[in-house]
Amino acid sequence: MDSTIWDSVDRLVAWLDGESRLGADAERLLRIIKLSEEVGEVGEAVIGATGQNPRKGVTHSWEDVQHELCDVVFTALVALRTLTPDARDVFAERLAHVERRSLDSREGDGR
Repeated sequence: MDSTIWDSVDRLVAWLDGESRLGADAERLLRIIKLSEEVGEVGEAVIGATGQNPRKGVTHSWEDVQHELCDVVFTALVALRTLTPDARDVFAERLAHVERRSLDSREGDGR
């Protein structure tokens, strides 16, 4: 992942830490829980983009869905960085693992 993304994540974590009125343990838990809120907003945007709530109709665009998905990614990276200063390495290692596992399973099914 591009280092400028991680630089931004580091700045966001520093800003959040500076603004926090909570202890480190509570802050860590709340940053993880924040993911649920953001995922819910993705769902809300999808429902709004497809007009699945007849009372409300179409209230969002697919661009809104894209933005909400980005918010999930940012929130996850901030939570990961809050858990460990080695977030870049943890993420890179996990991405490599998932990619390897996924591609290996594809090769094993005869494709």
